[in-house]
Amino acid sequence: MHSKYINIMEEIKQQLADGSLIAGSKLPSVRQLSEHFSCSKNTIIKAYAELEKEHFIYSVPKSGYYVVNDFQKVADEMEVIDFLAAGPDKNVMPYVEFQHCMNQAINQYKEELFTYSDQQGLYPLRVQLVKYLQTLQVFTQPERLVVVSGSQQALNLLVSMPFPNGKNNILIEQPSYFGIIESINLHQVTTFGIELTMDGIDFDRLEYIFRNNDIKFFYVIPRFHNPLGHSYTNSEKKKIVELAEKYDVYIVEDDFLGDLDTNAKSDPLFSFDPSGRVIYIKSFSKIFLPGLRIATVILPSLMINNFLRYKFTSDFNSSTLSQGALEIYLKSGMINSHLKKIKEVYQTKMHILQEACELLLPANTHFSKPTSGFYLSISLPENVTAKQVVHMLKEQHVYVDDASRMFLPEYKKDNLLRLSISQVNESQIKLGVERLAHCISLIDSRKKPITPNNFLLI
Repeated sequence: MHSKYINIMEEIKQQLADGSLIAGSKLPSVRQLSEHFSCSKNTIIKAYAELEKEHFIYSVPKSGYYVVNDFQKVADEMEVIDFLAAGPDKNVMPYVEFQHCMNQAINQYKEELFTYSDQQGLYPLRVQLVKYLQTLQVFTQPERLVVVSGSQQALNLLVSMPFPNGKNNILIEQPSYFGIIESINLHQVTTFGIELTMDGIDFDRLEYIFRNNDIKFFYVIPRFHNPLGHSYTNSEKKKIVELAEKYDVYIVEDDFLGDLDTNAKSDPLFSFDPSGRVIYIKSFSKIFLPGLRIATVILPSLMINNFLRYKFTSDFNSSTLSQGALEIYLKSGMINSHLKKIKEVYQTKMHILQEACELLLPANTHFSKPTSGFYLSISLPENVTAKQVVHMLKEQHVYVDDASRMFLPEYKKDNLLRLSISQVNESQIKLGVERLAHCISLIDSRKKPITPNNFLLI
């Protein structure tokens, strides 16, 4: 038997479905509904709270509750199984908390937020970033930090600018983040690749490339790699830094999901760097609010002035309002409860996804097994291309990513899918993998040559 509040929710949903309530409609007050349904006000408040969680309604302080959307549109959105979107889970983003921080930032900083500010970034924010980064085993000083408009800006500037080692070429893992590949193509920089699997990289090959190919920097995603989900061990990170030091190569470490690492003993490459060899980038787009467009980069002291010169031609300084609000958010400690929440959310989703892949995917399909993060990759059978799967699944409202764009031309693979768990609903993960598995099997069976053993399958 349903609880009273569930019956009330269902009646309101029915009014949404039949058009009695439309977008923007104001709902009856708590008192009015409690009298109508002969129940306590707490029952109505619970029903409204649950409807708000499901994004059917929203509340306006001192005004009441309103319909946020019509029922059919919400239902259509629920039918979509989204393994493509790579932004944070919309249900765990701290909108209300950060709104308070924005208001406080305006009150506290006033004129500073709406005029040109320190090109390197607001100093109070850099102080708070230094404290925050210590939780990631990154120890530095505010003078070495530059606030940038997202990690992509930092990468684009580093690709284009000269380095103290006087070298010209770049090395990236294969596959790798699409944004670095776009910047490389735009600036027409000679780039080498090194193959990465869930077992890591070939260190003999890495040393050979460092020694012989005039490498300016090696771009590395050390934890929860995009798209594979791979993470290096501490000993592997230490070895990479040692080789970089030996052959005068810089490392650009993109630790965009390091905050989700549940292994307290896992350290960034930066922690193994005694000489300023590692350039560390930390974005807040994936763990926090993408629209904030704030990241930080830690640079060797001798590179800061040149980096700021290149940044000046891009945007002079990053949004000071965002910087002020983030400084207050970090200083208040609110980020700690937020991180605890999102670690649990993403780890749970990743566990569900891996269980579904293990149970449902065809035997000739392989998938990576990250401990957390956003991404899991699937290697399809040789007869099946990612493009085919993406197209077929799209017709079933399941969205996945073709990872072929994440390869340099000479390394390109057309049978790799990337699945992101960040915005997919937990309850839809297994269904999405079921449809994916069926799709792979269907395409694979069509592509197999006709033999006595599979004739009846054609």
